[in-house]
Amino acid sequence: MPLIAVIQNYVKRNNLLEEQEILDAIFLASVLPGPMAFNVVIGVGYRLRGIKGALVCGLGALLPTFVLVLALSVAYFQWGQIPMVDRLFMGFTPAMVAIVISAAWSMSRQTIKGVPEIVISLVACIVLLGIGGFYSTIGIVLSSGLTGWLLFHNSETTPPEPSKPKLVMPSQAEPQGSSKLLSVSSLPAIWLLTVQPALVLNLFATFAVMSLTLFGSGYVFIPIIQDLVVNGQAWVTNKEFIDGLAISQITPGPILITSAFIGYKVAGLLGAISATVGMFLPPAFLMLMGIRFLDYLKNSIVFQAVMRGIRPAIVGMIIAAALVVGSTMPQHWGSVVILSAALLALLHFRVEVALIIPVAGVAGLILY
Repeated sequence: MPLIAVIQNYVKRNNLLEEQEILDAIFLASVLPGPMAFNVVIGVGYRLRGIKGALVCGLGALLPTFVLVLALSVAYFQWGQIPMVDRLFMGFTPAMVAIVISAAWSMSRQTIKGVPEIVISLVACIVLLGIGGFYSTIGIVLSSGLTGWLLFHNSETTPPEPSKPKLVMPSQAEPQGSSKLLSVSSLPAIWLLTVQPALVLNLFATFAVMSLTLFGSGYVFIPIIQDLVVNGQAWVTNKEFIDGLAISQITPGPILITSAFIGYKVAGLLGAISATVGMFLPPAFLMLMGIRFLDYLKNSIVFQAVMRGIRPAIVGMIIAAALVVGSTMPQHWGSVVILSAALLALLHFRVEVALIIPVAGVAGLILY
């Protein structure tokens, strides 16, 4: 969300787009799977300069964070077993629990409106904790959407008045741009396939499929990806996974950039690139396609009812993620201190997440 605020401020200050166009991009990103802030970047870039604009804006938002996570991943796997570094990451874990709890609380205040939403949220949390796994997540999303339709499609709440679509195909976009882009981007793709093709493609496919099931918040992905990469593929250990989450939170990018950390562990630089592209590219394509149906989505009572069922389920899944991460906290009084302090800082003082993690690491060095 901070990235979205930065985008709004920059675009308004420079008079690049109308306010309604930005709000349309935010609305569309909020109802599509994938990282919301990154999808907003793609939508705004596309509105400004077509496919080229979306590509440039997407790379500008993601590349610096990717490079930073990659550098931290290299350092982690090189020196992560040193006792002092290990205590540093022990402090990260309770801070991550606090961050996920804070995200669930913030979303619940906007989403949980009554008893039906509470029940949907609790059921989603229990199912994800009790059954777990990737297919459980898909089942939760589908069943909660159906429940939302059954409960809310006759709601008295009416959709917004139809308006002229704002986020439209830009006139500046060149028809030939996409074909040129594909022809150029195919060169590195061919090169990637010459090096560990099966592993690289498996990384891409795994993260691409996951990215299309993530609604509302990247924190939902914690139990999903943990089940796949820790229990299923055994690409990383549980400790490495939690440490990768912490590294992603040190950086200014989305938590889903953890895919670069995991990809690097599995197949080095190529693995990091493949996993990251798999995580962010499919939702970006959906965002570009969704622009064409923006007005329909905004004014569809059925769609709004379905989303009203899915959103509380997302809250439940985020709560499940907090419990999953919490189960890995060191059994030490220092964990309670760090968790409590981080929650106070996040919920009361509104401290930025990027500051919470480093301070928690220093506390880990002292307390453990």
